Parts: sequence; structure tokens; C-alpha cells
Amino acid sequence: MNANTVKTPRRWLNPSAALNRFKPPQGMTTGIVLAERQRARYGFRIGDIGLLVGLNTVSEVLEKASIFPLPNTPPWLLGLVNLRGNLVPVFDVRLFLELKADQGQEKRWLMVLDQGDRAVGLLIDGLPQTASTQQVLSRLPPLPTALRAYASKAYAQEGGVWLEFDHQGFFQALGGRMAGAE
Repeated sequence: MNANTVKTPRRWLNPSAALNRFKPPQGMTTGIVLAERQRARYGFRIGDIGLLVGLNTVSEVLEKASIFPLPNTPPWLLGLVNLRGNLVPVFDVRLFLELKADQGQEKRWLMVLDQGDRAVGLLIDGLPQTASTQQVLSRLPPLPTALRAYASKAYAQEGGVWLEFDHQGFFQALGGRMAGAE
């Protein structure tokens, strides 16, 4: 066999298999776990309730968006926005939960959680904030009845409370409530 003969390369792995084969160098796993634990969390306020954006949930805040109302819907369903070609329902959760508006109310913003057909918009009070999840509370604070099933944990931060919020379950239940009202 000639030394210049080209060997047939081994079959390439698909990208996901190649990434799953990665093993960090010894000692690096501690840093990865620590970085994961310290990953910033963000929360938003609706009235006096602080809700956390779910881990790995795509979210964005819009300053100005045209909301197109839908006829014969409850007042807390504000309508639809066209977000890059996707129609996204927009809710006023503060109105739905019958929460009082803060007197020194900042501007309300439109936050969109998730994307595609799972996207949902809601008005939030002020811009999202970095939230600390270091101090877990042993029990949940008093919450509106409609929110209790969708808040699994609470965290204390400088006199305020942040709640783990199952936004998908909450908005599916709202959709079911609207379907039952028809």
C-alpha cells in the first residue's frame, strides 16, 4: 500500500450526537454547576405580585404595540398583537386577578412570554428586574385564588417576594375559562 493512499474518513457524527459526547475537563464541572446556579433570573410585577420568568422561557418586552380588540370577550382579554406575523393574545392579568393599581404607577409594558403558537402577551407594571432566588420561603404568601395553582415556590428579596410562575398552565386555564363561557 502506498503511503500517499488516502484513507476513507470515518463517518461524521450528527451535531447533536457530537455535542452530547462533550466531556468537560476534570475540575471544570464544578464551575459549570456554579455558573448554572448563579444564572440570573428575571421577574416582573403585576400589582404587588412579583412573578418570575420561567427558566429557558423566551421573553421580550415591547414598549409600543397595537392591540387589536376582539368582540365579545372578557375585559381582561385585551385583544391580539401581530408579532412578526404571529397573532399573540394579550391579557391584563391585573384586571383578571382584581388587583389594585399602584398609585405611583410606572408605565405599563407589554411582555410576551414564549414564541410561536405558545406565545402570550400580558401587561406588566414597569420593566422586568433581576430577581434573587437564594432565599426560598417555606410557604407561599396569600395569593389570589386564580393564581394559587400556578405558583409553586416563593423567594424573598429585600422585602419583596418573587413567585415561580407556571405561565403556560395559567394561560391555558384562562383559555379554558373563555371556551366555557361561549
